Amino acid sequence: MNPVSHPRAAQVAYQDLLRMHLDEAASEVVGSIEERHRNGRTYLYDRFRIGTEMKSRYLGEDSPDLRDRLARAADLKAEAQDRKKRMSRLARVLRSEGMIGTDRETGSLLLAFARAGVFRLGGTLIGTAAYALYQGELGVRFDSDDLAQTGDIDFASFERLSMALGDRVEEEPGDILRSMKFDAVPGGFDRQVWKWRQSGGEAMVEFLTPAFGEEGVKPLPALGGSAQSLNYLNFLIAEPIHALALYRSGVLVQIPRPERFAIHKLIVASRRHGGPDEVKSRKDRAQAEFLIRVLAQDRPDDLSEAYQHAMSQGPRWRDRIASSLARMPATSDLLSELS
Repeated sequence: MNPVSHPRAAQVAYQDLLRMHLDEAASEVVGSIEERHRNGRTYLYDRFRIGTEMKSRYLGEDSPDLRDRLARAADLKAEAQDRKKRMSRLARVLRSEGMIGTDRETGSLLLAFARAGVFRLGGTLIGTAAYALYQGELGVRFDSDDLAQTGDIDFASFERLSMALGDRVEEEPGDILRSMKFDAVPGGFDRQVWKWRQSGGEAMVEFLTPAFGEEGVKPLPALGGSAQSLNYLNFLIAEPIHALALYRSGVLVQIPRPERFAIHKLIVASRRHGGPDEVKSRKDRAQAEFLIRVLAQDRPDDLSEAYQHAMSQGPRWRDRIASSLARMPATSDLLSELS
C-alpha cells in the first residue's frame, strides 16, 4: 500500500487533541513540584499532603514541555470544562476525516490502564495496537486490513525504572483485567503472572520488559506485576512518545518512536520461523516496510539515526536485520540510500 496522507484538518485536529490531553494530565497537580535525581536524569513528582501523611505522585521525566504545563496547572484546571467540550469535538472531527478508531474492547482496556496510571508510570503500548496509532503521529491513512488485531495487546516497561520511581498504579492491571473477564496464565516454572487470556475469547494481554542477556520473568513494581524479559526490547521502548487512541474523546497512551518500531520489527521478524510464527513474521515485515516507506520520505534523519544505532549494536543485531531485509529488497534499498 502506498502511503496516503490524512487531510490537513485531521492532522491539525490530532495534534490539538493530543496537546489538550497533555494539558488535562498537568491540570491534575494538587501540590508542589518535587525533583528527584537518578543516574543523571531528573524526575518530577506532585508532592501533597493527605491528613498527616505526605504523598508523592510521579509526573514524568523533566522536560521543557512538562515544566511549562506544570507552571500553568492552575489555569489549565480552570479551563477543564471547556477543554473537555473541545476534546469531544476534535474526536468527532478525526472520525469524520477517516481516522480509524480503536475497537471497544481495546479502547476500554487502554482507558482503564490510563486512569490507573500505567502509562504515567512508564508503561508503553507496543505491538499492533501501538502500530495502529501511528496513523495520527505520522498523519497517514491505514487500511483496515493493516490494523487487523492479532488478538494480543502488549505492554512493556523498564524494570529498573519501575523499581526506581517509588510510585505505584492506583489500581493494579491484574484487577482491571479480571474485571474484564481475563484469566491469569501463570508461568510454568515459578508461577509468576505476566500473561492474561480473555475468558471464552482469543484476546491476550502480555507484560514485557527488556532483557540484557538471559531472558526470564522480572518484577515491575510500579505496575504492580511481573513481565517476561526479552532481548532487543530496550531498543524499542527507549525514548517513547505520547499518542492518542481514538476511543471516546481519546485515550492518552505511550508508544515507541515510529522509527524504532520499524527497525525493531526487522529484528523480531527474523526470530520467528515456520508455523504460526511465520504469519507473525510476515506481519512484522509488512509493518516495517510501510513505516520505513513513510519515514524515509517524511523523517529520514530520525529513521537513519535509529537504523545506524541498531546496526552499531553488534553482529547479532546486524545479522537479524540483514536476514529480514534479504526478503525486502525495496526496503533494503531505502535504508541503503539513507547512509
